[in-house]
Amino acid sequence: MKRFALIFVSIAATVLSMTSCSSDDDDVNPNFDESLIIGKWKSGTLYERYDLDYSGATWDTADDVTEAEAQNFTWTITKDQLEQIHIIENGGKVPKVYTITNLTATTLEYEDAYRKSKSFSKI
Repeated sequence: MKRFALIFVSIAATVLSMTSCSSDDDDVNPNFDESLIIGKWKSGTLYERYDLDYSGATWDTADDVTEAEAQNFTWTITKDQLEQIHIIENGGKVPKVYTITNLTATTLEYEDAYRKSKSFSKI
């Protein structure tokens, strides 16, 4: 009888200590619908444009820069990560990665690695 109880307790302890193999990453890192980002966005004097072909541009009218003079970039969204690869005139590329905190049809909010956040409205 003691042997049966010992086996039962061992099996129960093993079952209770097992964890699920499924990932909870979707709760921590939600997937954002990238089609919502297509268009022109404004945050104060800062503008960003995201095009269907994964290209885009950013400019700041406070620096007297127009859309025609904008800094071009390519972009991708993976789960909650927005990556912009800025294309420098001399051929260089500068990656910038942001964590999207909110993306709707009218609102885009993201933060950089230093937790500095930006909030945009679609125009």
